[in-house]
Amino acid sequence: MPFEFGDVILVRFPFGHQSGAKQRPAVVVSNRAYNDARPDVVAMGITSAVEADSIPVADWKAAGLVLPSSFKPSFATFEQTLIQRRLGVLSADDKAVLRKLIRDVLG
Repeated sequence: MPFEFGDVILVRFPFGHQSGAKQRPAVVVSNRAYNDARPDVVAMGITSAVEADSIPVADWKAAGLVLPSSFKPSFATFEQTLIQRRLGVLSADDKAVLRKLIRDVLG
């Protein structure tokens, strides 16, 4: 299954302190060309722990999420075979927000 930037996936995402992982939604941030050429994808976390300063996923239902959620600026690489399934796709507006967040985090 080819993955693209903005696909919302279900995967075992590692904790920040690397002591374990939890199955959770994430969003693919690598592009289709990268994903087609390699066995892995780069993804960023999504969390339902929405806080005052978090960046929300505005169209969370359309993205296949079951709760209001926000982008969590933590990145990980996953072999595509480890992805449980695609939950949905971010809206065009949420993709634009995600691109800005990536620029803000990575420079």
